Amino acid sequence: LSGADPSGCIPDIISTVEFNHTGELLATGDKGGRVVIFQREPECKTEPYSQGEYNVYSTFQSHEPEFDYLKSLEIEEKINKIRWLPQQNAAHFLLSTNDKTIKLWKVSERDKRPEGYNLKDEEGRIKDLSTVTSLQVPVLKPMDLMVEVSPRRVFANAHTYHVNSISVNSDHETYMSADDLRINLWHLGITDRSFNIVDIKPVNMEDLTEVITAAEFHPHHCNLLVYSSSKGTLRLCDMREAALCDKHSKLFEEPEDPSNRSFFSEIISSVSDVKFSHSGRYLLTRDYLTAKVWDLNMENKPLEIYQVHDYLRSKLCSLYENDCIFDKFECAWNGSDSVIMTGAYNNFFRMFDRNTKRDVTLEASRESSKPRAVLKPRRVCQGGKRRKDDISVDSLDFTKKILHTAWHPTENIIAIAATNNLYIFQDKFN
Repeated sequence: LSGADPSGCIPDIISTVEFNHTGELLATGDKGGRVVIFQREPECKTEPYSQGEYNVYSTFQSHEPEFDYLKSLEIEEKINKIRWLPQQNAAHFLLSTNDKTIKLWKVSERDKRPEGYNLKDEEGRIKDLSTVTSLQVPVLKPMDLMVEVSPRRVFANAHTYHVNSISVNSDHETYMSADDLRINLWHLGITDRSFNIVDIKPVNMEDLTEVITAAEFHPHHCNLLVYSSSKGTLRLCDMREAALCDKHSKLFEEPEDPSNRSFFSEIISSVSDVKFSHSGRYLLTRDYLTAKVWDLNMENKPLEIYQVHDYLRSKLCSLYENDCIFDKFECAWNGSDSVIMTGAYNNFFRMFDRNTKRDVTLEASRESSKPRAVLKPRRVCQGGKRRKDDISVDSLDFTKKILHTAWHPTENIIAIAATNNLYIFQDKFN
């Protein structure tokens, strides 16, 4: 893999990363409520082996800080999720959300401007009609390319709790938004109402035992959705069965090994992310220490379990004290569903090949990621003999964490958010 760091320009911490459906555009959201869109440059004719690099295409302020006067709560502007809509015409559309409000944005290009109006002068002021003695046909003149971003819809006032997920349906007409206790279904054209499809809020909040942590629509069947919980379970729901999907169609749950039971068991089993494979056959989940692949046809246990950083098992006490144990790591599939990727600490990220069962630890940092440099695999050792480049568990930096990652839909290009830097790595060419 070779790397480039195109975005030292983003001053704020990146909170979400998302490729569009072709992979030509890459959007990041940050804690300051900004969205930065990168566009892949066309491949250079003179250098056939150089793939197009990603450069800043557009930057806009998506959300502003707000205040809920009824609850005396500040609503921060941080972008929790971005989701692209499949492209229907020349313009691109994306959804972005903070804790409460989802917005639909239109991203379009303009490279021509109209000139020669009959009733307006060059500045756009209305002419005195008595001075108009002849009529002309207005013409379009070329101009420098402008990227315009405009808000098309604002979907507000539907969530009492913090929105953690949005997912566009395969019908391209609806999408869902999930918070800690409820999932709502929206029509992309209607902003003043949504349908509540999952509600796990108990009558008495003292009976609350779990919350929704992530949710996603099936990539091909518009009636199916999955949501994960803080208890480590996954529930598959079918919207054809009932309007309210409180009764799940399938429950994916791994029975707990009593010998591994500890004070931290429930915290580390909470699912922080769930993703359908592109084929729709599998689910990928991430909890604190592992990534798991589930087969939709097998509910009693995961098909594959991958240890992301098992060396932290002995450090859970200190990770609890510094709140790192509550970090929410995301996970991603490659385009062919054969490799999975997820982040870790010390700016490390992990890749697991499902076919060969090989895995690798790589580092996204300015020191190791000079443009065009090849990434060296890293290794963490737990006591005993240390090889030359090994890193000991005690010297890991827990403030440097890779929570947000994305994989190009068809190519081996990945985007890694490391605090306020975005790294883009790709397969190296000889």
